[in-house]
This record gives sequence, C-alpha cells and structure tokens, in this order.
Amino acid sequence: MAEFIYWSCLLLPVYAYLGYPLMLSLLAPLFPIRRYGSALPMDVSIVIAAHNEARHIEEKLRTLLAQDYRAQSLQIILASDGSTDDTVACARKVIDPRITVLDLPRQGKAAALNAGVAHSCGEILVFTDADNQWAVDTLGHLLAPLGDPEVGACAGHMEIPVPGKGLSLGDSLYRHYEGWLRQIESRTDCMVSADGALLALRRELFQPIPAQVNDDFFLSTCAPAAGKTIVYAPLARVIDQGVDEADKQFRRRQRVTVGGLQSLAQRRELLNPLRHGLYAIGLISHKLIRRLAPVLLLPLLLSNVWLWNDHGFYRLSLAGQLLGYTMALAGLLDAGHRLPRPFRLAAFVLVTLVGMSIGLWQFLRGQRYSQWNPEQNR
Repeated sequence: MAEFIYWSCLLLPVYAYLGYPLMLSLLAPLFPIRRYGSALPMDVSIVIAAHNEARHIEEKLRTLLAQDYRAQSLQIILASDGSTDDTVACARKVIDPRITVLDLPRQGKAAALNAGVAHSCGEILVFTDADNQWAVDTLGHLLAPLGDPEVGACAGHMEIPVPGKGLSLGDSLYRHYEGWLRQIESRTDCMVSADGALLALRRELFQPIPAQVNDDFFLSTCAPAAGKTIVYAPLARVIDQGVDEADKQFRRRQRVTVGGLQSLAQRRELLNPLRHGLYAIGLISHKLIRRLAPVLLLPLLLSNVWLWNDHGFYRLSLAGQLLGYTMALAGLLDAGHRLPRPFRLAAFVLVTLVGMSIGLWQFLRGQRYSQWNPEQNR
C-alpha cells in the first residue's frame, strides 16, 4: 500500500508538469502549422478594469493610443471599480474621444469588466490590466491570428524581464514555463486559457463573467465553449513585475486556486473528452490535476519515510525531498537575500504549493473571493 501511495503521489504531479507537455510535443507533428500575416483592420474595444491604479493608468492609456496597429475603429474603456484614489481623475487627463471612463461603485472585477463590455461596440474585445506595459506593436501581434475565422480568442505573452531579489525569480521562471507550454498547446489546438494581462476575444463569443471566478480563465473558455480555438501570440508582449514577498505570493496562490476551481465548476461541461477531445484532456491536465497535485506532497513524504528500508531509491528520494524543503525554508528565512538563487526558487515553489493546498481547502469549504485588490499582488 505504501508503494502505491508513493508512486501515485509522485506520478500525478510529474504528469501534470512534464508528462502532459511531452505528450503534446509528440502529437504536434499531426497538426498543421498555422501562419498568420499582419492583423486586418478591425473594430476593437479595449477594456480595462482598475481599482486604485492612479500610478499607472495615465501611462497605460497613452501606451494604448500609441499602438502602431491601425484599427478600423478603436475604443478604450476604463472601468474603475470603486477606486478611492485619483484613478478616474488621472484617466480623464488623457483627453481623446476614443477613451471612455466609467466611475463605478465597488462591485468586483467581474462586474467592472461586464460593465465595460456593455459600453463597448467593437467586434473584437481586448482585455488587459492597468499596471502592465505594452510594446508599441503588441496590439497588432495580438490581433493577427483573428483573421482566421476558426480562432475565437488570442493570448499574449507576459514576461518578467527583471526579477527582484526575492521570490519573483520563481515568478519569472514560471512565466517562461507557461509560455513554453502555451506554445505547445496552441500548436495542438488545445490551449486551455489566456492570461488576463492580454487577451483578445470575438465579441459574439463573450459571455457575462460570473462573480467569484478567475475572469481571464472564464473569458478564455468562451471560445472553446463555442467550438473555436484559442491561439498563443508570443510576439504580443506585456511586461509585468514579479512579487518578492512570500505573504503576497501565498495570498495570490490562494485566491487564484479558489477562483480557478470555481471557474472549472462553472465550465465543467468542457471537461468531457467525448465532446471536447484534446481540449478537455488539456483542461484536466493543466487546470485540474495541477491544482490537486500539491495536496499529494505530504502523503508522498510520509509514504517515502515508510519505504526507507525497502530500496536505495527510496532513501535517495527521501533525501531529495528533505533537501528541497530545507532549501525552501532557508530561502524564506534569508531576509537579506544572501543565499544563491536555487534557495529563492525553492522558497517560491514551497509558498506556491502551500498556497494552492490551502486554496483547495478553502474551495471545498465554500469560501469565495468576490473582491480584488491589485496592490496586494505587487
């Protein structure tokens, strides 16, 4: 029994993070390579939900207006979700008829995005955050794949080019991993979701976002729910900053896990491989098994202790686990960031896994996050 527990708890996470991408890599040659030219002129509405973003919003609006993509028409809608700082006033400093500023009461990000879409008129909806930075050609690269009528949504690439001195090193490496995985998923027509920092969606596919879900995941799944694909556009870049503090990383992983599982519950019909084929397998692998994997680490460790005397492999495995946890704890306690980078990376992994485990427990208990505060994640 101990061996069964050990191998089950080991192989499921290995499959979620390595086996699943390997499987897609082997399937990739069976799919035609899609190539996209320049983006066609389209009617575009960019929707930004913001809460207390006075530091960033003016620069963000000016960056959007400076994009080199020539839209048929361009509309930018800022939906301020009960901001108590100067977000609205700063946005109104950017005087341009293409900008609409909505000063909304505090209701949550989903409600703000829904209000923004209700005021939009573009055939293509683009969702982005207030605090990330676009290159001048980001919008054009993002919209290029939508010239294909089979493409329902398109995701950009988020990168953290300059990690800080703390856990943001893990953030940066994780973004590289996610970008690699999304390229493989996009190649095999089973990309499961996009990042809310940069997402384009055909207007006719939009469905109002329920409260308490991860808005980026729910919006992404509007495309496969209608039989359309999501495409990854790696050249459509947004620059973000990582999170160095362990407590902020922990809270973010909790919230994302709860919202992600709630999103899966809302979209549970997409988990049926008989109807949605490889996309459903991708959804189960990328979004479900990965979120369940962290709770397997404790039984993995305990079963490994039980098997200590059975074989040298188990002794080596237990030593590896204990070394990893020791490095993670040392990385968390290293306030001066004097230890080498592997210690910070181990700390990031540990905080992420513990946050996901607690998030799973909160979801099962019925806890939900209806409000958002972007400042807590910086």
